[in-house]
Amino acid sequence: MAGEKHLIQCHCVLPQYRNMVDPLFHKFVVFSKVNNDGSIIQKLCKCNNCGVIHKIVDFCKSEISGGKDSSEGIFSIRDVRSGMDEKLCEILDSHDCDLATWEQIDDILENQEWNSKVVISKQSLDDSTQVKLLVVRSSDKFKIEAELRQDDIG
Repeated sequence: MAGEKHLIQCHCVLPQYRNMVDPLFHKFVVFSKVNNDGSIIQKLCKCNNCGVIHKIVDFCKSEISGGKDSSEGIFSIRDVRSGMDEKLCEILDSHDCDLATWEQIDDILENQEWNSKVVISKQSLDDSTQVKLLVVRSSDKFKIEAELRQDDIG
């Protein structure tokens, strides 16, 4: 089973967009594992802005989960890090990586997809973006690379 990062839209609005005539709803990144037939394995995730629980039902689609907004059953960074090399955890912590990135790297390790690259940070400047990538060489060997990407406008 492979996995993919994708965006989920919540019903909450970030404070800077509240006074807009047509406010933008908050979106957050999740990581979903994919079955052999291309469908995702459903799971629960928590909005990183308002804390509402979402049931991820497809790529970029979720349902607000009714009932208790408790996170005991929701996967967390603490859950993922327990099975990872400490050097790797330090890299992810120092780049303030989100849960989706932790889960993506955990999936790479689980499936032994060596030499996979994961974006761990990025910074835009004018018409380009500096991207920092973590290359997973093996379960205990990692490399950080940087790339300057030209942003297309138009």
